[in-house]
Order: sequence, then C-alpha cells, then structure tokens
Amino acid sequence: RCNVRPQNHRILTSTQLASFVFLVVFSALAVNAWAEGELGYRFTPLKPLQAAPDFSLQDMDEEMHALSDYRGKVVLVNFWATWCPPCRKEMPALEALYKKLGTDGFAVLAVNQWEDPDHVFTYTGDLNVFPTFPILFDPESAVSQDYAVKGLPTSFLIDKKGRLAYRAVGGRDFDHPEVEKLIRELQAEP
Repeated sequence: RCNVRPQNHRILTSTQLASFVFLVVFSALAVNAWAEGELGYRFTPLKPLQAAPDFSLQDMDEEMHALSDYRGKVVLVNFWATWCPPCRKEMPALEALYKKLGTDGFAVLAVNQWEDPDHVFTYTGDLNVFPTFPILFDPESAVSQDYAVKGLPTSFLIDKKGRLAYRAVGGRDFDHPEVEKLIRELQAEP
C-alpha cells in the first residue's frame, strides 16, 4: 500500500540523501515485485457497526455526490490516487465489479486524494477501461481523515443503512467471487 501523505520538501545531509536513495531504490524493487503478484480479495469485518461519516464531494463534472444520497444501496468507497501503484492496478477490477453489480442496489464512489480533476481525467483516459462509477475529489484529504485512512488504497463496504461493514487496506481484486459474495450478503440484509 502507499503512504497517504506526501513528504515535506527539505534540504538533506549527504547521509540522509544516501539513506533516501537507498529507500527509493528498495521501494522501487519492492513495488516491482508486488506488481508481479496478485491482488488480495479479503475484507475485514468492522464490529460493532458504526455510521459511516457522511460527506459531499464533487466529481469530474463538478456535480456533488453525498454518501447519504446512496442510502438503501451497498456502497464501496475506495480511497485512491493516480501515483499509487496498487490503486492503479485495482482500478480495472473495480470497474468490472461496478459493471456487474452497479444497477443492482450497489454503488462505487472512488475518492481521489490531493489531485486535480484534469490530472485524474488524463489518467483515466489512459486506462484500457474508462471508469463509469463516480470519481470524487477530496483535495485536502478531509474525508480520508474522517475515515482514519492510513494508506492507499483503502476501501470500505457500507451497508444499506449507511454503516461501515468491512474495510480493506491495500490493493484488491474487486472482481473476485468472494467480494461479490460479501456485497450480495449485505444487499440481502433488511
């Protein structure tokens, strides 16, 4: 998973610079090794169920989306950024899941962190499959703070009553049968 907060810029000593270069090289090797691997599919149940913090954010067309507007549906809220390799890797599976379940009492809200709409639009245009679910913008990361997001990507499944039911930290294969099963179970609840 990727760190949520960008690092502050400052002047480094030669020792700090050498450590930083080592860390960057090591991280690049780790990311390449991870990129070769499979995405996970497991979500962690959240107990006791608590109300999901409501939010209202703009999409790429400057239309507002409030979480409360989706009450009565199971909602997958995905916190992500274009600079995050696992976020990029899971995007096609997120779209596949949305296409499969999106008209069946299910919604996806992809909450982008810190990036401007033009940058994200360019990124999504380069994907093999253009996302058809709402991409929302959290430019100050206020919503991710309300959800206590510590790394990207982080995803939550919210039940029909607006409660946090499951969380997943790190990249996920959203098109996995076990993920669909979790969502179907949440949809079947009264």
